[in-house]
Amino acid sequence: MYITSIEFTEEEKKHTLETFFQDGQLVKLPKKEKRKVIIFLELIKTFEENRIYSEKEVNEVIKAIHGDFATIRRYLIDFKLLERSTDGKEYWVNKSFSK
Repeated sequence: MYITSIEFTEEEKKHTLETFFQDGQLVKLPKKEKRKVIIFLELIKTFEENRIYSEKEVNEVIKAIHGDFATIRRYLIDFKLLERSTDGKEYWVNKSFSK
């Protein structure tokens, strides 16, 4: 899925972030795709641009926000926010979604 095709207003973004984040933690994943996009566009901001991460480093960044790092990592890759090498050893932020 390529998330640029999903549109939302600032009001929708604000409401979604207030609903699903508490004290900097993602408390649960939304069911609706639009809300997931908002959440993951926010989460990708926690990664540094132009940096190569190992899988372990990606997991640590995600764990600081939500315990289910494997699911979140998969969504970030599926939504093409995070890219990875073919061997799965290196990850980086898709430049199309830089801050």
